[in-house]
Amino acid sequence: MTIKQIRAFLAVAQSLSFAVACERLHLSQSALSLTIKALEEGLGGRLFSRNTRNVALTAEGESLLPLARRLIADWDNAEDEMRQRFSLQRGRVTLAAMPSFAGNLLPPILKTFRARYPNVNVTVNDVINEQVLEMVRDRQVELGVAFEPMQSTSLTFTPLYMDRFVAVVPQDSALAGRNEIDWQTLLQEPFITLQRPSTVRVMLEEHLQARGMKLPVEFESHQLATVGRMVASGLGVSAVPALCAEQMLELGACCLTLNDSVERAIGVLTDPGNDLSAAAQALFDILKAEH
Repeated sequence: MTIKQIRAFLAVAQSLSFAVACERLHLSQSALSLTIKALEEGLGGRLFSRNTRNVALTAEGESLLPLARRLIADWDNAEDEMRQRFSLQRGRVTLAAMPSFAGNLLPPILKTFRARYPNVNVTVNDVINEQVLEMVRDRQVELGVAFEPMQSTSLTFTPLYMDRFVAVVPQDSALAGRNEIDWQTLLQEPFITLQRPSTVRVMLEEHLQARGMKLPVEFESHQLATVGRMVASGLGVSAVPALCAEQMLELGACCLTLNDSVERAIGVLTDPGNDLSAAAQALFDILKAEH
């Protein structure tokens, strides 16, 4: 059965008139008759009993009628839903982003997205940098926001901007009065950072190792928010991506420009073998436009 045949059957079955059905479908009587004949031949029997005066449903035609109505309703609903998704009148997009980005720069971007597409739902997975790559690679999400991968990957990386690490010190520290600080001075204080295998931790260690220095870690945490609270409480100092600077200030710490800072591109990760949905493409475009 084809949709054209089912629509033709319904038009005749509801009006019990080929002439009326022709008007509704904008078909000639011969074209409609051929369509019904092809449907009956495909199913193996007559759906209508007709003569020069009357048209009536056979028993098989009566059985087909409610099924045909449901099929057409489902088809029309499917067409309507897909049109709404492509026109962004409805839909869903899934995103994975490292917490430092999800908690600081993402909310205003999502506000812009919601203003443009109020009926599209967004699911944000705030996970560590390494998990962002995994979720995009495993197609659990369509978009990922993370640091540029340090090793080759099959994913496509679209840079948004370059992030520079900043030093984080307690507000009541003697260091807080400075405008900038160098590594030698910063590392004389107890150092607080993320636990391995955090990308932030690895970048710090590799940056210092290349300069003949070692990271003197005294406190570790899984979350940058916890690192900020530890620094604010006077336990030590840290160095974090600049995108976290506002968060560090809100937690009660002080941020300083760091000489010879760690630099790393932050961008969007996508799977080149997986075409983005209309909703994901729209969010991707806003992410690029905002930076």
